[in-house]
Amino acid sequence: MARKYDKFLELYGYDLLLGSIVAFYVLMVPYTKVEESFNVQAMHDILYHRHQIEKYDHLEFPGVVPRTFIGALLVSILASPVVFLMSLLHVPKLYSLYAVRLVLGGIVLSTLRFFRIQIKKKFGSQVEAFFVILTASQFHLLFYCTRPLPNILAFALVNLAYGFWFKGSLYAALNCMVFATLVFRCDILLLIAPLGLELLLTKSVSFWKALTSCLAAAFLSIGLTVLIDSVIWKRLLWPELEVFWFNSVLNRSSEWGTHPLHWYFTSALPRSLLAAYPLFLLGVLLDRRVFFYILPVLSFVLLYSKLPHKELRFIISSIPVFNFAAAVAASRLYNNRKKSFWKFLYIAMLGLILGSLACTAVFFMASYENYPSGYALKALHRIGGVTKNSDELRVHIDTFSAMNGISRFCEYNYPWRYSKEENISLENLQMKNFTYLLNENSYTKGFKCLMSVDGFSRVHIRIGFPPISFAKEPKVFIHGNIRNTDIMNRGWPGCLVIP
Repeated sequence: MARKYDKFLELYGYDLLLGSIVAFYVLMVPYTKVEESFNVQAMHDILYHRHQIEKYDHLEFPGVVPRTFIGALLVSILASPVVFLMSLLHVPKLYSLYAVRLVLGGIVLSTLRFFRIQIKKKFGSQVEAFFVILTASQFHLLFYCTRPLPNILAFALVNLAYGFWFKGSLYAALNCMVFATLVFRCDILLLIAPLGLELLLTKSVSFWKALTSCLAAAFLSIGLTVLIDSVIWKRLLWPELEVFWFNSVLNRSSEWGTHPLHWYFTSALPRSLLAAYPLFLLGVLLDRRVFFYILPVLSFVLLYSKLPHKELRFIISSIPVFNFAAAVAASRLYNNRKKSFWKFLYIAMLGLILGSLACTAVFFMASYENYPSGYALKALHRIGGVTKNSDELRVHIDTFSAMNGISRFCEYNYPWRYSKEENISLENLQMKNFTYLLNENSYTKGFKCLMSVDGFSRVHIRIGFPPISFAKEPKVFIHGNIRNTDIMNRGWPGCLVIP
């Protein structure tokens, strides 16, 4: 029995470690942000409205650009048995959000496992171990891998591509990236281009065979996304083509903010890689094989730096390869730890990993406080149940609240009714006969502020212990209709307003 247990840990121990961290993040921070809203709402609609497409959220709130339903459809199918069982048991829909996010995390981690196994076969089990240690000590990769962003759906395919690349199945690697590019994120083109060029220059692949293989994958990818998305969007559509036109040709993505050319290298990568950032550079110097794998990924980040609008999630696909290079360096430092000069480098590496864990704890605590609307709606459901004055409880959710933690998975069934109607002035809200309001304003005419929910504001560095503290401030306010006396007489916490 003990031998079987040891064998199980040998095969799946690393997966249990990474999976436990991912599950912890999901359970502690279940809510989602506006960037995830399309796929979250799509998963909800597929699971609860099924073939009734006219009820789908995207027809009322289509977003700036259309997105594909393929990823949401796959995750929903895999999560549907659990969601169906929860529906039979009348479990709140919020637990279905846990289910779909855990399924997505399982998909991403399974593709990361495939990549990790290829690292083990090519560079040894010790490099694999440090790859897991570095990944587990980072925050962003494991926190993001359950978040239904187009970047994460593409990330799963890119992990597969990395695995095939290390395995030597180069045409399969290119095909995975083609599918990711044409279906989920057109910007993966910036990764497949330098990778394909490197493979051609090193004569690792035949040009004509690569061309025919990629064209076949492209026709399959485009045909699949056009077929599925045209039906659900109710118009002839290739979503990622419209995204490419909007972001790259029209350069409209700049409207959401810009960063300087160096931002990925001076902010995003240091925060996401932590200890692996200096170690990956050392890995390139210590093992010349690493440069072959780092060059296309580094080129991807450099090319992406030319686009003015930058976000960490845009380059999250680069992290596993940087972690691999860092793991090679960590393994070399570990093997030479008893030598005089190497000993100091090894101690410095241990310090970096401990620092990574501390930074991850800080990032997690900040993220925990970054979804105030989700916590506000949860509190409203708990305190503001059925009233004597009305049969229905009508809740209006403003744009800020909808962007910071609320999705349709957070909604309850009758008597609760929800509205995300936009462009209603504060003065006209009282004419709409809403029972409650969730918004970012501390005062609304015709309503009384019943409760405020704090959200993360900034980090303060100070002398003493702990050396940092988190500043929070009221972000979302729950208002009750003053004409409903039953609501006014309940034990609400009241509102804290900072002028």
